[in-house]
Amino acid sequence: MILKRLKIETMIGNMTNCYIITDENKKESMIIDPAGDANQIIDTLNILDTKVKYIYLTHCHADHTAALEEIKKYTGGKILIHRDEYDNLQNPNINLSQVIGTNNVNIPADSRVDEGDKLHVGDIEFKVLHTPGHTIRRQFFIFRRT
Repeated sequence: MILKRLKIETMIGNMTNCYIITDENKKESMIIDPAGDANQIIDTLNILDTKVKYIYLTHCHADHTAALEEIKKYTGGKILIHRDEYDNLQNPNINLSQVIGTNNVNIPADSRVDEGDKLHVGDIEFKVLHTPGHTIRRQFFIFRRT
């Protein structure tokens, strides 16, 4: 497993982490929180020579989604978000896109996830853990190789 952490500068000057997790044998990846700087994310994907299966959003805030549309268009990865955040993704009053200074998200997530759902990226299995807080819902993972 390859785990890359990209420190992405947001429109308001703070740094947000974006992660790319890759099964190096199957050349399959998941991007977590494409916070901005799509070129940096795309360059990393090209270096890894990987296909993106999922674009996972831990929550809907614009400082975690600023490059979402460009990354979706480039990779074709399936956008995932917790079911309680699904509608908020396109709501500028909740996703804070106007406050942060980014464009509002104009595409919906492809699928909703719930506590306990399992995602597979190559031979890596992720289990969604429900950790409410920062917004309505936020998730983290535990993972193991299958």
